[in-house]
Amino acid sequence: MRRLYVLTAPRGAGKTTFCRTLAERARSRGWTVVGVLSPAVFEEGVKTGIEVQCLHCGERRLLAVDGRGEVDAARFSLVLGRWRLDPEVLAWGNRVLAACPPGDLLIVDELGPLEWLEGRGWTNGLRALHDVPYRVAVVVVRPELVPFARREFPSARVITLPADAERQRLTIDD
Repeated sequence: MRRLYVLTAPRGAGKTTFCRTLAERARSRGWTVVGVLSPAVFEEGVKTGIEVQCLHCGERRLLAVDGRGEVDAARFSLVLGRWRLDPEVLAWGNRVLAACPPGDLLIVDELGPLEWLEGRGWTNGLRALHDVPYRVAVVVVRPELVPFARREFPSARVITLPADAERQRLTIDD
């Protein structure tokens, strides 16, 4: 039986760190982990970019940079809020999600405005969550987009990470 969880929390609360730890623990138990992580890139304590990492092969690529600094506008041509994304890396992440082999744990970090509001971006992440054989799946979604995830995945449980660093308790909605 497949279990799907929607993981949500405010920006900076540690959603990707939670997913990374979950992937490491699953691997230590012999599980196959597939999907993508989107870890932040920090320079001198300031978030300056976002990578995408294939959880199956480990390859990482720079997906986005903070558009408030100097930016290679030709490479990072897709603007989403303060972020400038590399369309080629976005397409690569989408191909990774399209090619996900069956796995024990599938992680899609994250589905956001591009996917839920514009129907582009990591659309293969949505397909993978429906079609790839897995035991457990976790999809990261911003709090304001949880209603879209609930409609897409009505049987999914929502896990809300606390915003504080103490992480004393998780909220899991039924």
